[in-house]
Amino acid sequence: MKNKQLFFLKHKVLMILICLAGTLGIGFMILGKPNASKAQSNSTIDSNDSTAEVVTQKRIEALKTIMLNSWQKEAQSKGIITDVPRRLQGTVFEGASLPAKEKVIALTFDDGPWPSSTAKIIDILQKNHIKGTFFVIGQNVKHYPDLLKRVVSQGNVIGNHTWHHWYRYLNPQAAAYEITSTADVIYKVTGIKTDLFRPPGGVMNNGVVNYAKNNKYAVILWSADSADYSRPSVSRLLRNVFRQAKPGGIVLMHDGGGNRSHTVQALPEVISRFREQGYRFVTIPELLELQDKQQKLVAKKKVVETKK
Repeated sequence: MKNKQLFFLKHKVLMILICLAGTLGIGFMILGKPNASKAQSNSTIDSNDSTAEVVTQKRIEALKTIMLNSWQKEAQSKGIITDVPRRLQGTVFEGASLPAKEKVIALTFDDGPWPSSTAKIIDILQKNHIKGTFFVIGQNVKHYPDLLKRVVSQGNVIGNHTWHHWYRYLNPQAAAYEITSTADVIYKVTGIKTDLFRPPGGVMNNGVVNYAKNNKYAVILWSADSADYSRPSVSRLLRNVFRQAKPGGIVLMHDGGGNRSHTVQALPEVISRFREQGYRFVTIPELLELQDKQQKLVAKKKVVETKK
């Protein structure tokens, strides 16, 4: 935990340094610029200023790219898993098949970032030292980029949930746009390239899942549906979650897409009850890693039994 906290502190420091670099770059260009003669025209001055701004912006973008690539590598070295195991790329995943004693659960949140609820949910997770997995909508990321940055800065994982959250059938070009445009804005805002995809509404036959699987995304569904999108009472929401909960399971909740006050109210109790039952919380990439290890163990056991 200390390593992860140190990592995110370093990430923030890097962002500050980039901002300072951009500011200093502009300042040096202004200081180093020779005094314009009275004969120079205003248009020439404007042209020089524009050229300087373009050069400075290019330098800042280059620094950002270096920093984002460094962030990705360091995230993996610190145990913040972002990649999907090779054997699970292009597959549909509803939860891990683990031994009953392996009591892990993944909390996932869809349709954000959302101004009235995302910050409250990540604050609850942080208070309880839990990382969640957030499947975000591209157009919401565009409107609320700072919220997504905050989700990531607290160690949570991001997944792709399309640009528009459409259920209707999409031709291959439209399906590609829904996923790639969302991937692009996620990367632009956070520097993260996610291999996780969740189809809106869990709809599997409208074109987007085919595109995601063909492009090696892990298609993430769920095993326990809170049904919070229908705004049930807090008590009913809790019953929905725990009626279907199991080791290796994935809980579906929503931080965006509407009034999520009941989800915010219920989340502390969800966390408390799972802990009382002996569960620990993992992100989807961590759950995929556990599934991959379990499959390898089963395969190895079969080989040993075959040789006997």
